[in-house]
Amino acid sequence: MTDDTRPGDNGVPAVPASTDALVTKASPLFIDSSPDRVIPRGRIVAWALWDWGGAAFNAVITTFVFTVYLTGSLFVSPALATARDAETDVHGPAHAAVTAAEAPLSSGLGWGLAIAGIIVALLAPVLGQRTDGSGRRKLWLGINTGVVVLITALMFFVKGEPGYFLFGVTLLAIGTIFYEIATVNYNAMLVQVSTPKTVGKVSGFGWGAGYLGGIVLLLIVYFGLVVESSSAPGTGGLLHVSEADGLNIRIIALIAAAWTLIFSLPVLFAVPEIPANRRAVRVGFFQSYAVLVRDVGRLWKQSRNTVLFLIASAFFRDGLVGVFTFGGILAAGTFGFSSGQVIIFAIAANVVAGVSTIISGRFDDRFGAKPVIVTSLVGLIVAGLAVFFAHDLGATAFWIGGLVLCLFVGPAQSCSRTFLARLTPAGHEGEVFGLYATTGRAVSFLAPLLFATFVAVGGAQFWGILGIVLVLAIGLALLIPVKSGPTRLARAAEAA
Repeated sequence: MTDDTRPGDNGVPAVPASTDALVTKASPLFIDSSPDRVIPRGRIVAWALWDWGGAAFNAVITTFVFTVYLTGSLFVSPALATARDAETDVHGPAHAAVTAAEAPLSSGLGWGLAIAGIIVALLAPVLGQRTDGSGRRKLWLGINTGVVVLITALMFFVKGEPGYFLFGVTLLAIGTIFYEIATVNYNAMLVQVSTPKTVGKVSGFGWGAGYLGGIVLLLIVYFGLVVESSSAPGTGGLLHVSEADGLNIRIIALIAAAWTLIFSLPVLFAVPEIPANRRAVRVGFFQSYAVLVRDVGRLWKQSRNTVLFLIASAFFRDGLVGVFTFGGILAAGTFGFSSGQVIIFAIAANVVAGVSTIISGRFDDRFGAKPVIVTSLVGLIVAGLAVFFAHDLGATAFWIGGLVLCLFVGPAQSCSRTFLARLTPAGHEGEVFGLYATTGRAVSFLAPLLFATFVAVGGAQFWGILGIVLVLAIGLALLIPVKSGPTRLARAAEAA
């Protein structure tokens, strides 16, 4: 491997130290921007496996299985559920009563996730900033991931009874906080496993690995624990696990925890830690906020384009999250999918999203991130409107429109990460990606709020689709004026 810079600790090229890197002469964009630099393939794979493992929390816990379980009929009054099961007419009063009783569950889940988002917004940038200078990025990635594993395993104890709903939402909120903070450290490591020429491909590979990991895990849990057994009614999957009190779903939480643990280990062993910046001024935790405000102000002066992108991405990334968050709920509530059918759709959705994301990395490296993001957002808006207007056509409309939506979600997510990586000064990856998490969470209430508002005004669940589309449109409008060329900061780094 050719390396034009003097290596630092653990064989990682040393980052030019500066106590004020955002203001003084900029350091290189990547830890080593040498055109001849070669990243070991095993190191890239190890990094991407964290995304593969993270699919357990993303796809299984927060999107297609556990949240659908929490907002389902097991958590409404048993008397209502019994009356619904005895009623043959799916449009009868008992079915309507259960549907109405499930609405507060969705609202409660939304509030729990909103509180989690506020906490992430407050903590993520400061924690990212502190790990930048400490040389402990991997350590904190491991700690936060470990907490996610523990919280996921504890979801086994959330029985399918109304009294356990708050416990389930609390665990989901805590898991979300630690997962998001872990993602800050993980995203910051992108520049440690890529070069300016390969960052798009590597980022797309990571996102694609996450989607593919979700496919494999969803297949395992569907056939093993979810699909209804014809030979043993009341049990789920080939393992014939009882569905009473949601036992089959609760066991899935244990499998998801093990999945996250196993596939999160390689990055901790294979990717070298960044060297500590010994010239960085160490301050207390609360004083870090003052440092953060100062650096954001200077980032605005020196790299305004970066700040504008953070604002634009906050909106469209919230819309992207809304597509997946409410996708399963819409499939079940509006288009009549069963729990098993939701997982089948989820598997297909992850296939489409994974393949398109991997391919988009090559377009990113060739044409730049912004054209891919803009194309993806336009595609999402058109597909979302198509699903809205075709809602009366039933499951077929959702299958077609939903898969088209998934075709564009992954590329927009992956290219957003590479767009920011190209703008970030070396040694500040954690802080800037912390801001990335913060801005993403700063408006995280918007998609749920507009979804709920449109449902209330329109009187039917499918009206919420327009709320998500509106958030995506706002993000697209804010992104268009953002420049995709080198920023002043990047040009200064090239001249250094």
